[in-house]
Amino acid sequence: MLGLMQQWPLLCHKILDHAAIQHGGREVVSRSVEGPIVRTTWRAIRARALKVAQKLARDGFREGDRIATLAWNTGNHIEAWYGIMGMGGVYHTLNPRLFPEQIAWIMNHAEDQANLVDLTFMPIVEKIAPLVKSLRKVIVLTDAAHMPATALPNVVAYEDWLADADGDFEWLSLDENAAAGMCYTSGTTGDPKGVVYSHRSNVLHALISCQPDALGIAANERILPVVPMFHANAWGIAHTAPMVGATLVMPGGKMDGASIYEMLDTEKVTMSAAVPTVWLMLLQYLEQTGKELPHLSRVIIGGSACPRAMIKTFKEKYDVDVMHAWGMTEMSPIGSIAAIKPEYSALSGEALYDIQEKQGYAPFGVEMKITDDENIVRPWDGRSFGRLKVRGPAIAASYYGGAGADQFDAEGWFDTGDVAHINENGYMQITDRAKDVIKSGGEWISTIDLENLAVGHPDVAEAAVIGVRHPKWDERPLLVIVRKPGSEPAESDILAYMEGRFAKWWMPDAVVFVDEIPHTATGKILKTKLRETFAEYRFDAD
Repeated sequence: MLGLMQQWPLLCHKILDHAAIQHGGREVVSRSVEGPIVRTTWRAIRARALKVAQKLARDGFREGDRIATLAWNTGNHIEAWYGIMGMGGVYHTLNPRLFPEQIAWIMNHAEDQANLVDLTFMPIVEKIAPLVKSLRKVIVLTDAAHMPATALPNVVAYEDWLADADGDFEWLSLDENAAAGMCYTSGTTGDPKGVVYSHRSNVLHALISCQPDALGIAANERILPVVPMFHANAWGIAHTAPMVGATLVMPGGKMDGASIYEMLDTEKVTMSAAVPTVWLMLLQYLEQTGKELPHLSRVIIGGSACPRAMIKTFKEKYDVDVMHAWGMTEMSPIGSIAAIKPEYSALSGEALYDIQEKQGYAPFGVEMKITDDENIVRPWDGRSFGRLKVRGPAIAASYYGGAGADQFDAEGWFDTGDVAHINENGYMQITDRAKDVIKSGGEWISTIDLENLAVGHPDVAEAAVIGVRHPKWDERPLLVIVRKPGSEPAESDILAYMEGRFAKWWMPDAVVFVDEIPHTATGKILKTKLRETFAEYRFDAD
């Protein structure tokens, strides 16, 4: 017996339709690439998205065509996404922080047909466009007055391109499993791999994210997504915000501490989301200027582990709650979030920080387990480490083109590449990437735990830990430190601060100081580069 309910395909354009009908006058505020602050509404975003869809269809683009975007967080980027999806195309976000050769490789692999690009990135496009065989059109997200001179063929200013569209267009009727978007992994250990989101997975992910103990956003929120739309499907915020009718405040290309503070303050932002390196810049700016955060109530921190010191600073100095989250491009990307269950509601102080420091528990829609190298399931006891594996309706079943097939098993579990443990209440804590964990004398040492402790030292700006070959113990931890400006901590100062916080055999065998630590294109510490830099570093047997 089947249910007698209506078939209502889960299509992304229905999110935007809802936003326009129920929250049409609510603002989307952008710092434009040209400079001025631009204000629009969800109703106007939908109207322009229809024009984007109409123009793409008129230009001969068809269902399934990949349409690339190389752009900052702006209202134009949002409307482009929905216009692309609404005519059956597949938005494909490109990360401008990759090398041009990598971007060209990704575009060729995806067979991108067109590219909507911000002014900032035109020099990149001019380098890579001749290398992308499938590329037919470049649309520069600006008007005629700001259009740069270029020798590239088939280039048009976005506003000119839209000018002859009237928006009289019906969203394409699609199967909800049709591709909606693409995002490639950063490819630090080989070629980047493409993740293909469906309309169904995007809508379900937005519903998952809206849960009170997930992102928990509502129509009265004013959200600043500092996380770029080209990172991990924009953390789902491009779908979640219009679904609930929240105000979006888009930062454009200015990501420094002063610029982020300006948007937080002038636009009375109540919630924001970014990786720890962005928050580090903001906190340093606040420390230098003495400014406050009177409107901000909470921040979502993910992308890499959030140091305990950052959680404490936000709460104790600025009365801002940190929601520690974890996810991956392959997961759309929400995997867990450290909301506080009733079991921990009576905690305060350091005991509460112990919980907030974890990556949290999986919301409905994400299944999670940890296994050993023989695929034996490990217990949820908060101590047993294992490979973290996940499955769910918004989690990749494979990579585009069949790459990385060994990360997916016959039961649908995706091996995240992370090492973690899970406690009895379901709270997961990442202890390392599988490729980064230090194996010393047959035991595992978590580099993330050591890094998070070290960065709590008042003179440390950033910390990274890598395993270095040891003649007796196989590997031992080397702590790499970037000092805060004007400070000169010695190795002994750092080690004394860390003493007694971990088992003695976890303690770093040495500390080295550097001017900067390398990062990936997504803001994570680039351990491969650090290991190359210190490849000749040697500990003695003592």
